[in-house]
Amino acid sequence: RLNGWASPKDVILKLAGILTVKGGTNAVIEYFGEGASSLSATGKATICNMGAEVGATTSVFPFDDEMDRYLCATGREEIAVLARANAACLKADPEVEADPETYYDRIIDINLSELEPYLNGPFTPDAACPVSEFAEKVKKNGYPQRMEVGLIGSCTNSSYQDLSRAASLARQVKAKGLKMAAPLIINPGSEQVYCTLKRDGMIADFEAVGGVIMTNACGPCIGQWKRETDDPARPNSIVTSFNRNFAKRADGNPNTHAFVASPEIAMAFAIAGDLCFNPLTDTLVASNGERVKLDPPVGETLPVDGFTVDDNGYVAPSADGGKVEVSIRPDSRRLQKLEPFAPWDGNDFLEMPLLIKTQGKCTTDHISMAGPWLRFRGHLENISDNMLMGAVNAFNRQTNRVWNRLSGAYEAVSAVAKQYKARGISSIVVAEENYGEGSSREHAAMEPRYLNVRVILAKSFARIHETNLKKQGMLALTFRNKEDYDKVQEHDRISVLGLNQFAPGKPLYVVLKHQDGTTETFEALHTYNEMQIRWFKAGSALNTIRAKE
Repeated sequence: RLNGWASPKDVILKLAGILTVKGGTNAVIEYFGEGASSLSATGKATICNMGAEVGATTSVFPFDDEMDRYLCATGREEIAVLARANAACLKADPEVEADPETYYDRIIDINLSELEPYLNGPFTPDAACPVSEFAEKVKKNGYPQRMEVGLIGSCTNSSYQDLSRAASLARQVKAKGLKMAAPLIINPGSEQVYCTLKRDGMIADFEAVGGVIMTNACGPCIGQWKRETDDPARPNSIVTSFNRNFAKRADGNPNTHAFVASPEIAMAFAIAGDLCFNPLTDTLVASNGERVKLDPPVGETLPVDGFTVDDNGYVAPSADGGKVEVSIRPDSRRLQKLEPFAPWDGNDFLEMPLLIKTQGKCTTDHISMAGPWLRFRGHLENISDNMLMGAVNAFNRQTNRVWNRLSGAYEAVSAVAKQYKARGISSIVVAEENYGEGSSREHAAMEPRYLNVRVILAKSFARIHETNLKKQGMLALTFRNKEDYDKVQEHDRISVLGLNQFAPGKPLYVVLKHQDGTTETFEALHTYNEMQIRWFKAGSALNTIRAKE
């Protein structure tokens, strides 16, 4: 059972350190054991939410009383009744629990009673470090010790329980004569959570210590905030309760060292303003000069008086969608009607120019940056201007500079892709491991598709992004032999053969035609099933749905 400063977030932060960002790829993570039932439903959701950061196909907990309570508290009693009736099917069988080593590929034991808070980062969510060792890590690596912003909420760690525990620390700031040493920004998880927190006085608790309450959205997690800083070129540190901390993700600044922690730890570090502070053991100086220690955070799993909401903002769709007309101003730069992608023409992809061969980590942030670009999320043409601008070109070690076959010059990735598209030329992207790691940003798949990139050939894919590519009618392939990545040259023309026999489990063939006229051929693998192959042939998953109407 968790105690003190430890939270459900620390379970997945510790696990990320064990598995790394790709250690869960093609696997299901199933949590079980006596500690599982002690975690709240929203705590379990936090753990499962961040399972994507280790590449897991999915993460599951057995159905229990905490889930039952949550379903009933959120107006889903019918689901709770159904789940209770089938509870035996929603947990591991008795023989599995009795002898798990026989049934699972790998067993990882985490003792909740001994678990301490973790801080992961910077620049990758699997750089895990327990808080007791964090100060040493900061000093050893020369990370900026001053903690400049604390950020809480977004898609995870924004539940009533999370924010009520953080609010208990906010109340201690005033009660113990302390002051916030760093700005605090809070993103409630939903309008319902916000309204309930406001009714119960917790929004006022945050505001009383200078906390800024942002809208119920992703917010700073994807760069949606105006970062106040005296010098963008200066290395700095922030602590967030988000899932991802890639370079430039939170504020567009490559010099920002973002560390991922629980809301409680992010709050404590904002109070202290010092990455070498350990709230479990260290004291702070109060306004009267006395040294005081923060008490462990406390909070309710669910609101005692139930949830409340003034207006959840939901507008029911028309019963007859065929009569709905979407009107968009012709000169709008933020909205654009999404036109269907063209279906596959029945031919192999022949002699495509290489658009970019990426080197190292290439996350969805590298493929489709957030921040100021988010205003174009409804305009595919405009947001495509950021395509792969953060990816490192393996041939010149630069970002957003690739060789243009048409001009012989180096230009922005999207600019080259647009020129190819204008001439009806398809292109290909080659990448290394875990391509598309990060958030399930569909624009990272839609933009290459829109700019006529037909194939992504990688050493491996992040699971969510691979599926997103498939949904957009893209061809997501992996090297059978990863060493073949090294054979791809900057001026190659690349063909993908065997598409007329495209079938589950059947490899395709890649032919490299080098500038000197020589060729090399190797196998490429895929994970498409019959339905996903239909998506490819139709041009996208949406096209197959549209064809059934």
